[in-house]
Amino acid sequence: MTDAAAVTTEGRLARRLDDAEMDAWLPVIRFVQLLPQVLDRTLKEEVGLNHARYAILVTLGGQVSGAVTMTELARIAGLSRSRLSHAIDSLEERGWVERTSCHSDKRTLSATLTPAGRDMLRAAAPVHVEQIRELVLDPLSDEERGQLASILTKLLPGVTAAL
Repeated sequence: MTDAAAVTTEGRLARRLDDAEMDAWLPVIRFVQLLPQVLDRTLKEEVGLNHARYAILVTLGGQVSGAVTMTELARIAGLSRSRLSHAIDSLEERGWVERTSCHSDKRTLSATLTPAGRDMLRAAAPVHVEQIRELVLDPLSDEERGQLASILTKLLPGVTAAL
């Protein structure tokens, strides 16, 4: 067996990351772990809203039809159904989101953004956008932003399919 291989608990041969792969992978790990924490902290400090709830408001605010089923919202926002339900409870208590039953199937719940929720989104968006520019977009050239978009667009389907 070579240094680049190891046996998994299932008895399969698994390749280890070589130095170049590790050099590419470690910054990805740090970035995906730290960015949500930084975004969360800033949104909480500036507008009293965490990043996960902001993502829900953005998702609801971007829907032309207004209402989004809870299943679809969980998929779009990348949250488990239980985490989404807890977040929607909190947003509903604050008057920013309203849950409704689907007219054709009363068992299906949907969420819509209220006028107060739209106001909160308008207040939070500039804070979020400024930080995204500062941390992600501004340090990159136009070409690098295009490369980043291309790379993530290529990787995202594998991640979403694994959920």
